[in-house]
Amino acid sequence: MPYIKTYIHFVWSTKNRYPFLDSEELRSNVWNHIRNNARAKGIFIDFINGYNDHCHCLVSLRMDQTIQKVMQLIKGESSFWINKNRLTEKKFEWQDEYFALSVSESMIDRVRNYIKNQERHHRKRSSREEYEELMLKYGFKDLG
Repeated sequence: MPYIKTYIHFVWSTKNRYPFLDSEELRSNVWNHIRNNARAKGIFIDFINGYNDHCHCLVSLRMDQTIQKVMQLIKGESSFWINKNRLTEKKFEWQDEYFALSVSESMIDRVRNYIKNQERHHRKRSSREEYEELMLKYGFKDLG
């Protein structure tokens, strides 16, 4: 069997960037659920965190996993779980789009720290500003 280690930094937001995830407790519950559900589906989440309107997730893909399928499994199941458990007042939805960037082995710790410090990071910068900065930094056209 081949040995493959491919890390992807995913970022996705709530529908229309609505701040559904408005408390640390709720966010912690959602991140823990995503991690546990992913593990059950054979998806290795190295690190997960986010803020009230988005999620950052560092994933190590297996050779039989695709970016699209991993995102479908994580986002689809987590929104279903959030709604089933009525964790938000309004119907919860993730935005269709997402950001995915490969991460070299030498940058793993830096990405983990960036994801870890989302609460502090967003005291200074909005999620929209962060998104625009990432898009510009990596040369992507704005997805909306």
